[in-house]
Amino acid sequence: MDARQKAHAANGWFTPEFIGLAVRGIATQFLQKEKLTAWAAKYQLPAQPTSPRTVGLTMAGNIPLVGFHDFLSIFLAGHYQRIKPSGRDDILIRHLVEQLIGRMPAAARYIGFAERLPGCDAYIATGSNNSARYFEYYFAKYPHIIRRNRTSVAWLTGEETMTELEALADDVYQYFGLGCRNVTQLYVPENYDFLSLLEAFRKYNYLAQLSKYKHNYDYQLTLLILNKKTYMSNGSILLTADDTPFSPISVLHYTYYRPGDPLPDTLSGHHPDIQTVVGRPPRFTRSVIPFGRAQQPGLEDYADGVDTLNFLLSLP
Repeated sequence: MDARQKAHAANGWFTPEFIGLAVRGIATQFLQKEKLTAWAAKYQLPAQPTSPRTVGLTMAGNIPLVGFHDFLSIFLAGHYQRIKPSGRDDILIRHLVEQLIGRMPAAARYIGFAERLPGCDAYIATGSNNSARYFEYYFAKYPHIIRRNRTSVAWLTGEETMTELEALADDVYQYFGLGCRNVTQLYVPENYDFLSLLEAFRKYNYLAQLSKYKHNYDYQLTLLILNKKTYMSNGSILLTADDTPFSPISVLHYTYYRPGDPLPDTLSGHHPDIQTVVGRPPRFTRSVIPFGRAQQPGLEDYADGVDTLNFLLSLP
């Protein structure tokens, strides 16, 4: 059984399709020589680390290999790293580290795994809002980056093409909506016609055949019916009006806006819950990602907007 099969057996949300998507993203967006060289050049990385520190890295496990960018950043900065993988994504990162050491044996002294991370010089930890409070307490006296729950939203004008709506489906459905870059809320103009969107989203209707996803869909549908909430569906997703940016698996929230309405604070660029905004570039004060690109972050698309590599290179 290869690593992908083992990871799927251990975590049913890690389907071979979405593991493959994550690996291709790493290969094309992070590990191309030209991109790595250009990224490193902006930081004037030394050829040899002069004072390597030990960085404790607590990884999340919401989507496959979500902690790889942090791993890569620590490695390029020349620090030692002690990794505590998520129990939901323990297999893939260990497999990649084994592959790296097999090709570069000298890397073994810089990378280790541990269940506990005492005595490190700095910490990077990603988790839920609850775990973040725990991390803040225990790592307060050390240099640290602590990440919490985040999600993404999309702004629609009603003029989107079917191609754009099908691309938006990728932003919504990929990884079952579990990533911080997944779109979980739509802003739509008043009197928006959802028919084209629901039709475009049918490209992912096959997910409703997967038991874990279908269980969530049926459960959320039952809640909407019992609570007498209005909803729309194409058989694989439930659309319901809600101002909350976070939505459960299989549910997509939407909020209406009218011309001239002030922009919601989720589009200001400083909202603590929002990772990305997807859509056509309108009058926002933050950058907008084109439809279908939410799950294709580049090396400089830092989680929470915190420059990880600069943090690592600035450690005392």
